[in-house]
Amino acid sequence: MVRIPNVDKSIIQLVDELPTDNITVKVLKALDYLMPGQWDNLVGFDQSIQAITGESNPQVIQKIRDRAVALYHDPKQGYQTVIKLYQTIDRADAALATAALANKVGEKISFLSFLNKMTPKADTTQTIDLLMKVVVELIAYCKLNGLPNPNPQQFAAALANNYQDAALMRMMALVCIDGVLPLGPNFLGKIHEVMTGTEGSIITGNPVFVALNNFIPGNSPSDKVGFINQGFEAVEGWMNNLVSKTGVTPQSIVQGLGKFIQIADDNLDFVAVFLDQVTNYYEHTGIQTVARKLILDAHGSMNLGELPATGTTSGYAVGQTVEVWDGEEEDWYEATILKIKEDEYFVHYAGYGSSDDDWVEEEDIRDRNYSPSDDYDYAIGQKVKVWDEDEEKWYTAIIQEVKRKKSFLHYLDYDSSYDEWVDNDEIS
Repeated sequence: MVRIPNVDKSIIQLVDELPTDNITVKVLKALDYLMPGQWDNLVGFDQSIQAITGESNPQVIQKIRDRAVALYHDPKQGYQTVIKLYQTIDRADAALATAALANKVGEKISFLSFLNKMTPKADTTQTIDLLMKVVVELIAYCKLNGLPNPNPQQFAAALANNYQDAALMRMMALVCIDGVLPLGPNFLGKIHEVMTGTEGSIITGNPVFVALNNFIPGNSPSDKVGFINQGFEAVEGWMNNLVSKTGVTPQSIVQGLGKFIQIADDNLDFVAVFLDQVTNYYEHTGIQTVARKLILDAHGSMNLGELPATGTTSGYAVGQTVEVWDGEEEDWYEATILKIKEDEYFVHYAGYGSSDDDWVEEEDIRDRNYSPSDDYDYAIGQKVKVWDEDEEKWYTAIIQEVKRKKSFLHYLDYDSSYDEWVDNDEIS
């Protein structure tokens, strides 16, 4: 059974931990010859901010970073859901590849032929894999761009006119690794054959479909299968144009891969299944796509004044209920924002008279809408205060990961070299 992964890491950690050189990166670099210069393996969140926005001022980069963290953990946004989708499809991909490999082994080695009766036909497996990846990309695009309902036509138009960078590389890799290489240059025709000759139950019983079922539009399994077919039909023309324009063939793909990866078996079926097993190009480029959109949204909200009347990157607004840090009491108190002036907020404390209304700084305000990640009621993306025994003062930080009784923190106004694990009893 394929499980939907828990997104228990912040977007900053996900981008910072992207590999600079592994087999996934090598495969993507090998495919770069089809669209030279479209993809750069952008790794590291602060480096990504600089590359995407052109900003070099550390304070501006920090504000974009903080705003991006807040947006990422905003339940009204779709960033975390998209990350889940990309992670789920790659985990399922490896499972399907194992089934396909068993089938191929059964075909090639007579005394293992019983495997043919135990596993799906490889072409069917590859087809379903490709179809589900198209659906994931369709849903991800719509969520990242604020479309309330997944729309195959709008996605197809964007794919043809607006896709670039990691998103374009992901779709190109999909065509090559999951289409042309395992199914041949006429992979679109083979997919149609499988789709017309396959009962819907084979798709709905597939582990990838089961894992992604709740994300796929439709009130019934047949509705969902219909949507999957619509998604493929919407992008079929783009895929066909890509193959025609580039002239890509299974042999040219393997030749390109051979410049970066030593391939011992030139059997294309085995190479395709092997790549499915050992690469996670959907998750890798998916994280880069989400990070790019998130950084652009955070940067744009600063430049265009989209944050309601704040003049800051916090996203707080007049009338919003927040928590305010009281340095004397060393605790957070519920309050409502009454006025905003640059980086200061005039607040009214719940349960107290107007005589206690006060101006407070942004670093002493935090959002109240966080879902607890552990028994200490702390959550990823939450602003906290951290006690430093040596300095005998409280520092403001953002939680980036929670594990058992510790939290991994990023301190506001400090670079990532100060990030650290801290015991939760030192946090308020």
